[in-house]
Amino acid sequence: MNLIPDDINFEEYLQATDAQARVKPAANWIPDIKAELADKTVKNRILLPWEKTKTLFDFRPGEVTVWSGQNGHGKSLLTSQVALALIGQDQKVCIASFEMKPVTTLKRMVRQYIGMNPFSEEFSGAGVEALTELYDEFGGWIEKWLWFYDQQGSAQTETVLGMVKYCASELKINHIFIDSLMKCVKGEDDYNGQKYFVDTLCAIARDYNCHIHLVHHLRKPKDEFEVPDKHDNKGSGSITDQPDNIMLVWRNKRKEDDMKAKGNKSNHLTEPDARLLCRKQRNGEHEPSIALWYHADSQQYVGNDGDQPMRFYADF
Repeated sequence: MNLIPDDINFEEYLQATDAQARVKPAANWIPDIKAELADKTVKNRILLPWEKTKTLFDFRPGEVTVWSGQNGHGKSLLTSQVALALIGQDQKVCIASFEMKPVTTLKRMVRQYIGMNPFSEEFSGAGVEALTELYDEFGGWIEKWLWFYDQQGSAQTETVLGMVKYCASELKINHIFIDSLMKCVKGEDDYNGQKYFVDTLCAIARDYNCHIHLVHHLRKPKDEFEVPDKHDNKGSGSITDQPDNIMLVWRNKRKEDDMKAKGNKSNHLTEPDARLLCRKQRNGEHEPSIALWYHADSQQYVGNDGDQPMRFYADF
């Protein structure tokens, strides 16, 4: 009879055995690669809203995308439009905005959805009935696809992470937007807290096969006309290093100022109103710089100067 000594550190052995079990021959993954190759023509790719970006960027399950920009450069406006585009692709979405009430975000989204300014004269008087019908249509369209986490102001890190896990595991939500990172961590100089929060979001996205969108602020630039870079993100380097994708939202305020002063004689007339700059796409082949134009009535960004607003329920 062989006796097992009772002085062995079994916990240490268990950890070592678990680590050893994770070391596998690389050839084990060849069938997965072959299966992906066979399915690439029919795979349901989740895309950005604009036609010209369809071959440039995917929202893949299990990833985290950071949306960064200076104050007032349209991060929340653009991510609202992206959220509508995701719903248009049959994706479940939850928005946790700690800077804006759900009703405020929803008013912006319904305006983007109908593609018109609900406060314009055409909707006064009898036009209110037509507008009401459009709002009802929007309500029906989002009923099974859009959720909000209703809390404003600063939030406890663990509470936010628990909410994200709940959305992914219980509600089976595909895309979770958090606006913004600095509302979920105690201070701008709490680099360890920021690293923990971002690392945990990446783990949740991977473990629950969802996509997490994290809105973040950039450091104040030398001047507001400066085009940002991914290293301009405030705080810990992990905010740039850990996520899979980095998107920078830049508003062309030089053009805006020049057009206010010179109108159609502006030297910047043909420039885009904004740019969406992909500065990291870990599992993609492109890092596109996407020129966008602002359609004021709909509060949408369109892909080309003079384009009409997109219809989210029909464009995908």
